[in-house]
Amino acid sequence: MELKIAFTDIDGTLLNSDREVSKMLKEQVIRITAQGIPFILISSRMPSAMTHIQKDLGIEGQPLICYNGGLVLVDGEIVDDIFIDPDILEDIAALNEHNKFHVSLYNQNDWYVPEMDFWGKREENNTKVTPIVKPIAEVIQLWRNEEKGAHKVMCMGDKEHMDMVFSTLKKSHGEQLHLYRSKDTYIEIANKNISKLTGIEELLACKYPSLTLDNAIAFGDNFNDIEMLKSVRLGIAVANAKEKVLQIADAVSDTNKNDGVAKAIKKYL
Repeated sequence: MELKIAFTDIDGTLLNSDREVSKMLKEQVIRITAQGIPFILISSRMPSAMTHIQKDLGIEGQPLICYNGGLVLVDGEIVDDIFIDPDILEDIAALNEHNKFHVSLYNQNDWYVPEMDFWGKREENNTKVTPIVKPIAEVIQLWRNEEKGAHKVMCMGDKEHMDMVFSTLKKSHGEQLHLYRSKDTYIEIANKNISKLTGIEELLACKYPSLTLDNAIAFGDNFNDIEMLKSVRLGIAVANAKEKVLQIADAVSDTNKNDGVAKAIKKYL
């Protein structure tokens, strides 16, 4: 079946070592979008940390799948919105009563940190987005009043504390939370009911009803990309991907630092 839509992870997959869009990648994306093939960014990032990449690629206005599927935007409108309940956020905050690690809370384009510490500044540098400094308890109360929750929680700190957070939340909220540990010092937390695949399925249903997963190609590098890569017609891993991702991929391209996505687009689309 013909490939008619492309989905790609961002960090470790799409961007080069300078966390930028390469000239070759932009050329290939412009080529396929001119042919009517949508190029959709799908990431754990917030919308404002993705739109500047769309601008660099010349694809402003394309849909976005944010927070690993927790927030899907089409024409600037929310078509899917799945978050972590404030009651659970209070339990996460309670684990950090003595401020032993960093907690970031995200909803749509709002990113809250209790203080601009090392971790907050590092994320600001990586994503080109500046957080709002506000105590966690106040954020939770605000969202409770507005009937909102967190599309993502990021816990960052030393391995000892991240081990504690991971094991504690796995036991207490394993049925409600998806806990993803990309590094010893990072834990990304999301609602258990979302994934990159659920985000793709929702987007296809509401924006591209004539297309199916059999029309899709996807690019990724990490464990949270596996379900997506296995489900589409052609799942491409960049060469720097985790070993398990390399094993399940339909094909392996070059590394993200060497235009792996651009080279695969040129070959397959």
